[in-house]
Amino acid sequence: MISSTLSLQEAAQHLGVHYMTAYRYVRLGLLPASKVKGSWQVRVEDLEGFRSPTSTSAEGGAPWAARLEARMLAGDVAGAWSVVEAALASGADPADIYVEVLAPALDSVGEGWAQGRLEIEDEHIASSVALRIIGRLGPRFARRGRPRGKIVTATPQGERHGLGVAMLADILRGEGFEVLDLGPDTPTGSLVAALERMETPDAVCISVATDESHEAARHMIEAAKASAPGCLVVLGGRGIADEPTAASLGADRWARDPRTLIELISR
Repeated sequence: MISSTLSLQEAAQHLGVHYMTAYRYVRLGLLPASKVKGSWQVRVEDLEGFRSPTSTSAEGGAPWAARLEARMLAGDVAGAWSVVEAALASGADPADIYVEVLAPALDSVGEGWAQGRLEIEDEHIASSVALRIIGRLGPRFARRGRPRGKIVTATPQGERHGLGVAMLADILRGEGFEVLDLGPDTPTGSLVAALERMETPDAVCISVATDESHEAARHMIEAAKASAPGCLVVLGGRGIADEPTAASLGADRWARDPRTLIELISR
């Protein structure tokens, strides 16, 4: 019976490359592989469908999000960062990494868990790797000079998904805004105190990841408007499907993604 998996050394021989080249393919997420008892194993079907970087056309593009997701689920921090570095080298900027690579990878992991394809521990492992990536990319968004405006970002109390709002805060900083990020599970009282501390903020951006957080978001929006009259309150995140949903919770506007939000605030 022919084995359905090969060692990485055998995979390298099949591809006609050095072992370290095959290892680099795995680290970059180009070649799917999993560790079994400390050794990398490659499925034969993945090997047969593999295309080396030199055979991938520029027009076809690189599936960076899928590659990153594979490394995140493997708990491979170094490999995940290698994918990010490769995407940066291909011309993506840090905001592109967040919006077009990391966020889709996280969404895919979340959907996999919701559909029963992944276990809750898989989601935690992937989120932990994502947090490391944000920690390394964050400083690249720093900008000098006079800020374009002041923004407070937060998630409603009980909402523990904080990766989205962390990425949002970084992207806003990269656009020149002064950002006070309150992170996940923000008590409404803490938001009010932050608005008073910031003094005349231009916008409050609230990220909602689940439908269960709608009522908490409504209370947060009411408090924000009472504390900072005239301040733009924008709602977004996976838990807010459209503009009518955001309006029904009391928000002034809805942002489907960080770039839409920047356009709203800039206007």
